[in-house]
Amino acid sequence: MEIILLKDVEKLGLRGDVVDVARGYARNYLLPRRLAEVATSARVTELQRVDAQRAKHEARTSEQAREIAEILGKTVLRFEVKSGPTGSLFGSVTPSDVADEIWRTRKVRVDRRKVAIDPIKRIGRYTIPIQVFEDVEVEVKMLVVPEGGELPPEEELAALEAAEAEAAAEAEAEQAEAESVIAEVMAEEELADADAEVEESEDVEDPSEE
Repeated sequence: MEIILLKDVEKLGLRGDVVDVARGYARNYLLPRRLAEVATSARVTELQRVDAQRAKHEARTSEQAREIAEILGKTVLRFEVKSGPTGSLFGSVTPSDVADEIWRTRKVRVDRRKVAIDPIKRIGRYTIPIQVFEDVEVEVKMLVVPEGGELPPEEELAALEAAEAEAAAEAEAEQAEAESVIAEVMAEEELADADAEVEESEDVEDPSEE
């Protein structure tokens, strides 16, 4: 079944890709979660039209790439995102998001697959390597900012991340301890059941010996 990805999906593709997947995977997972839509001929044609339009603004020579790199090197991308109290995002900023924002703000097309980042899941200040052309790379500055606010100083960001990591470690330790206790209880119950079976067997044998 052919679908169009509405979001970047790990090990499957990037937003806007047309991919062929198992019907069950599409119907039971991708479509209900709005990660994809059915690839109708009209939607595929529309995507191709938009891609062709953007392709006109893509670097075709090293000289053009260097000019684009100079523009992007002076660019600071800004994403306002929903985030929790420790700075974790409700979602992520992906290579497709970066490429789309560059197009929106600079009308320059970059290949999403040449945006060298894993999905960003925390607020913060980032430097993103982007390969504009085969021999031209640029680093673009990016701010991932909490919705309706501004970024705190670096030391506060580091403290928030450390606090979240500590909380996660504590939760993991508590989970491990709980699993250990459950395992001990189950082992004791199995031992008690085994002892009970032995005693019952001995009780059955005693009358016959008399």
